[in-house]
Amino acid sequence: MRTPAIVTLRDATPDDVALLRRWDDEPHVVESDPNDDWEWETELHKHPAWREQLIAEVDGRAIGFVQIIDPALEASHYWGDAEPDLRAIDIWIGEADALGQGYGTAMMQQAIARCFADPRVSAILIDPLASNERAHRFYRRLGFRVVGPRTFGLDDCLVHRLDRVDRT
Repeated sequence: MRTPAIVTLRDATPDDVALLRRWDDEPHVVESDPNDDWEWETELHKHPAWREQLIAEVDGRAIGFVQIIDPALEASHYWGDAEPDLRAIDIWIGEADALGQGYGTAMMQQAIARCFADPRVSAILIDPLASNERAHRFYRRLGFRVVGPRTFGLDDCLVHRLDRVDRT
């Protein structure tokens, strides 16, 4: 029996631009995030206190991306006037052959742990596309509950929330 690979998270750097740009063009990534330009060439040079951008690796191979933000402090105010002490997570598997291997679950578990390591954080938000039923099931399995629909830019999303007190 094969021992499951361990997913590690490391800081994303400007050296990851080409990788992230390639992932941006992968059909499964476009399907889940069709309208965003992450401006990697600029953003990976910035290190605001309200954001972490992380590359997920398995056995030294980059397979995915995680971003954790404080939505109350985030510069673009994507989440509007967010209450304090929240975090919001963006996540995707970039490598198609890494889908369905449990890596997304491991990435989310680590991201959730990072968020709640700060005792002030009361809840975590996520915003998958409303049409992405597979993502909704994934987040519910992790303990998130549906808050409701919301439009962000051109995207109709279904916001989910995991409160610290409900954490499984």
